[in-house]
Amino acid sequence: MKHEGSCHCGRVKFEAEGDIASAMACNCSMCQRRGSLLWFVPRSAMHLLTPDENAGTYLFNKHVIKHRFCLACGIQPYSEATGPKGEPMAAINIRCIEGIDLEAVPVTHFDGRSR
Repeated sequence: MKHEGSCHCGRVKFEAEGDIASAMACNCSMCQRRGSLLWFVPRSAMHLLTPDENAGTYLFNKHVIKHRFCLACGIQPYSEATGPKGEPMAAINIRCIEGIDLEAVPVTHFDGRSR
């Protein structure tokens, strides 16, 4: 299934292919503050519909995850990193996808604060 999402103002739009079977809520200092629910997909399954330069990048901690945010409205719809097997991955904030029932998505809690 193809899902479309965006930041609040629409300057950062994307589509992602796959089934949202679950999401992850992390309690690290970044994720806890922004309240995102993350759906992980191969980076090749996510395509930007707007220019890449519409999004800024924030790095913290080990500087291995690119937290992408809209330069206009500040919303962070996705992050990019390398998965455990070395493959490019995207962590999509499913709160930025319209038309899904967030209450129906099972959420796993991850203790990122301890890492």
